[in-house]
Amino acid sequence: MLKGKKILIGITGSIAAYKMPLLVRLLVKNGAEVRIVMTPFAREFVTPLTLSTLSGHEVYGDFFDNETGKWHSHVDLGLWADLFIIAPLTANSLAKMSSGIADNYLLTVYLSARCPILFAPAMDLDMYKHPATQENITVLKQRGHQMIAPGTGELASGLCGEGRMEEPENIFDVVNEFFNRKARFKDKRVLITAGPTHESIDPVRYIGNHSTGLMGIELSKAFSNEGAQVSLVLGPTELKVDDPSIEVYPVVSAKEMHGHCQALFPSSDITVMAAAVADFTPSVVSAGKIKKSDEAHLLRLEPTTDILYEMGKSKRADQILAGFALETENEAGNALGKLRRKNLDLIVMNSLNDPGAGFRHQTNKVSMISSTGETFSYDLKSKKEVAQDILDFIYTKLHKPYVT
Repeated sequence: MLKGKKILIGITGSIAAYKMPLLVRLLVKNGAEVRIVMTPFAREFVTPLTLSTLSGHEVYGDFFDNETGKWHSHVDLGLWADLFIIAPLTANSLAKMSSGIADNYLLTVYLSARCPILFAPAMDLDMYKHPATQENITVLKQRGHQMIAPGTGELASGLCGEGRMEEPENIFDVVNEFFNRKARFKDKRVLITAGPTHESIDPVRYIGNHSTGLMGIELSKAFSNEGAQVSLVLGPTELKVDDPSIEVYPVVSAKEMHGHCQALFPSSDITVMAAAVADFTPSVVSAGKIKKSDEAHLLRLEPTTDILYEMGKSKRADQILAGFALETENEAGNALGKLRRKNLDLIVMNSLNDPGAGFRHQTNKVSMISSTGETFSYDLKSKKEVAQDILDFIYTKLHKPYVT
């Protein structure tokens, strides 16, 4: 699985750097192309000659090589890599990454990298547990970086506890899993809906809701990152979709969203309806702006088409259909009822009663209920992390012919 993969390794100044030659050897032995960047202090713990011999390539440590007169471009390395592993990662370098400080070559490469990033902290127990360190780790996770959590054991200080860098063999397994994950939904057609709909009252006013579309956009990115062909039907939002491989269908109203879903659903393998579609739309839309008056104005509403219900009726056995349920009371009961009425394989439930969940938050707290009624609850996480949990659930819990 690693044959031809381009892996960049960044080593910072921790005693755990002595473990890195074994990781380099494992990666190269399994067909990966490896390049290495070191901070000045990292060279005190493992020699560039050792790493260069094992990788078969020059080890980078500065912008300018005094011996050869060669200039090293931090941009080129960041663009070259399929994956950037920073291990061991000290508390100091972690803090600089979090803050965007670029005072050495490795950090400039980090800020230029466009590839996914894995990081493996290594530090003493109290440093690892310090609130500042934990906040910095949270920042990196929110950027989409994946942490290889440190283990518990004897530390260089003589203390015993959490902070010991994961062993090279286990990091190697994480790298393999990363590249396997990249192909989990390869060539599968995925339909996502996201955002609100706006139902016009007149040319100026509309009925809407507070959805930003972030949850659905993160789902689209996650599926695209794992090889899927993604179609995103997106309601009105200020957010931008920066992945050119995602085919975006902008819509305004529930009727427009319904039209695109009708066209796209029959060819989809997986559909996740994350949009907050309006349940009602005005029966009559005024051609001109309705003027304010002292008299009450009656607005008559009619139901919109239940897009998810229609999909559930026509869903084939080889399709996966998932919906969302935002509830304020009897959350589990209402969500389970929706799942069964609409013939869903999965419903993602969240509650406005949970702080940090729902609309206009970067975070969400969800429970996932499968068609068998099994419920799996998750802690409050960033919507990017929730999206990954949903993909994992679909891949591992929903048994369809293509999931092997």
